[in-house]
Amino acid sequence: MDTEAQPTERDRSSRPSDSEETSDTEGPEERSRFALVSRITEWLPGGRISLTLLVFLTFLLVLNTFVLRPFEIPSGSMESGLRIGDRVLVNKLAYRFGAEPQRGDVVVFDGTGYFGDADYIKRVVGVGGDHVVCCDKEGRIQVNGRSVDESTYLYPGDSPSTVRFDVVVPDGTLFVLGDHRSESSDSRDRMGSPGGGMVPVDDVIGRADWIVWPTAHWTRLHRPDAYARVPAAEEGAHG
Repeated sequence: MDTEAQPTERDRSSRPSDSEETSDTEGPEERSRFALVSRITEWLPGGRISLTLLVFLTFLLVLNTFVLRPFEIPSGSMESGLRIGDRVLVNKLAYRFGAEPQRGDVVVFDGTGYFGDADYIKRVVGVGGDHVVCCDKEGRIQVNGRSVDESTYLYPGDSPSTVRFDVVVPDGTLFVLGDHRSESSDSRDRMGSPGGGMVPVDDVIGRADWIVWPTAHWTRLHRPDAYARVPAAEEGAHG
């Protein structure tokens, strides 16, 4: 004999429905959040569509302010790698949390007050303490006594520099050059100006990591191996 109790009609009617169970399991914070979203969508013209768009735009604003920033190449100073009209993504977190720009990095910086009232994009050739000289017997730039082969990114037909220089980069600054040397206005041209053509690290917005437009030119920007054998400044001073 089956001894399992069979539910009566009263038992069935007194059992909470699925929706009631769901409602009971929701905490007060969840109910409050849903109520807030509902009130906002009622207040906004367009309802949920407008709210979704607003959240998306807020996300883009935060992303642009703290993480990534698009930058359009304004001139031919970084050809042939970066062409006029190319758009790159600037990694604004690259030099946070103790990291510093390195030789070979392509950086975007605010040039207000010493380069001009605009943002610029150049390649880092020397960092704080480096002794940068142009040029050796073969016409190459030397950093801390080591000649640098820039052939992988230098604009075809350009020499490393037609301007002679011999500088020591102050701590906290960068010596920067464009890859298209014959078309670039960079640290070489401002050595007699305030700041000596150096870019304060604090004014660096970030590192250019990706070309994202046009899509046919989509690529990641890698730090070249040209500076891999350059010794540290203190080593170069004694080597």
